[in-house]
Amino acid sequence: MIEYWYFSAKWCAPCKQLAPIMEEVSKTIPVKKIDVDSESGLASSYGIRSVPTVILMKDGSEFKRIIGVKSLGEYLAL
Repeated sequence: MIEYWYFSAKWCAPCKQLAPIMEEVSKTIPVKKIDVDSESGLASSYGIRSVPTVILMKDGSEFKRIIGVKSLGEYLAL
């Protein structure tokens, strides 16, 4: 199963820009939103250094990482 892990923060302007895109993505691919401030341990364990970061997980393992904001089409094409 493919799933997107969306690391973000409430104070992050690009994260706010990406939120509606991830909302659309979630209609076809499961998206798990992770707040780096409240889930700092998880963010640290995945080496998250900047937000937004989207990790594409396949069967529980990372297979692609996207940092920053991309278009809806780019997320759906992966």
